[in-house]
Amino acid sequence: QVHLVESGGGLVQPGGSLRLSCAASGSILSWTYMGWFRQVPGKQRELVALIWNSGRTSYVDSVKGRFTISRDNAKNTVDLQMNSLKPEDTAVYYCNGMFRAEYWGQGTQVTVSS
Repeated sequence: QVHLVESGGGLVQPGGSLRLSCAASGSILSWTYMGWFRQVPGKQRELVALIWNSGRTSYVDSVKGRFTISRDNAKNTVDLQMNSLKPEDTAVYYCNGMFRAEYWGQGTQVTVSS
């Protein structure tokens, strides 16, 4: 059984930074991709950033230049560095990955408010 566990969410003021981390229960070397999604009440879950096994990354337009996704294969983690946060970034952030099947973490709340 594969588990993904997120950490690093919290409350931050507009313009601030947070770093989310997703720890996998096993090696992520063979994962096709890993990524971060977010969801606010009443809306569909939205892809924020992906990092492929090749190292290629992709981002939703609204976070380009502010968020950076990275992976550490030695630690089996995928991080999301979020800078210049805006109130509209407020959401529950979910870690996601594909390895023979799709896996999700339990989510971590990010609130951007003054």
